[in-house]
Amino acid sequence: MISSLRGTVTHLGLSSAVLEVGGVGMAVQATPQTLSALRLGEEARVSTALIVREDSLTLFGFAADDEREVFEALLTVSGVGPRLALAVLAVLDPEAIRVAAHGEDSKAFTTVPGIGPKVAGRIVLELKGKLVPHGTGSPGTPLLPVSGEEAWKPQVVAALTSLGWSEKDAASNIDKALKDSPDLAEAGSVPEILRATLRWLGQDGARVRSGRG
Repeated sequence: MISSLRGTVTHLGLSSAVLEVGGVGMAVQATPQTLSALRLGEEARVSTALIVREDSLTLFGFAADDEREVFEALLTVSGVGPRLALAVLAVLDPEAIRVAAHGEDSKAFTTVPGIGPKVAGRIVLELKGKLVPHGTGSPGTPLLPVSGEEAWKPQVVAALTSLGWSEKDAASNIDKALKDSPDLAEAGSVPEILRATLRWLGQDGARVRSGRG
């Protein structure tokens, strides 16, 4: 099992990165928060989980071992695959997931695109007892805080497009979601703004994502 990678970042995409390790480029799928901490041409380390399928080998990368642990726990839930597990981590930080599972807060998981009440309830049912809060952080704790619109907006747009929205719709919905929350925009926390936008989208069932499969 490949549990971590350390190498030079040679490519950064909307949902993946390539780290050159010993002359070999290793592609890893990751959350926008993890990707935003990487820099082209610089050395980086990511914790990884290797998902083996009949026709593919896919590496998923994480900023910390704790994220990987939560990712692997999510994979034990019936009906939750690696893409959906990664989407959960894109919206909720590891401690928020632990708190929600431990406290049977299924509504927290319905803020993730692709997760309805039934799947959310299954996550809580199957993870309660497996994920125990560490007592650090909270559902509102940003993973990788950044400041300034030029820093945060492209990252939030990238996160939404990786979850299925078009770039145009993503940018428009971010502006609408933050219209009544200028303090969030000023703080510039990518996870907080992403969560706020997803909550706003989820409150209006008339909004349909472009390109969602």
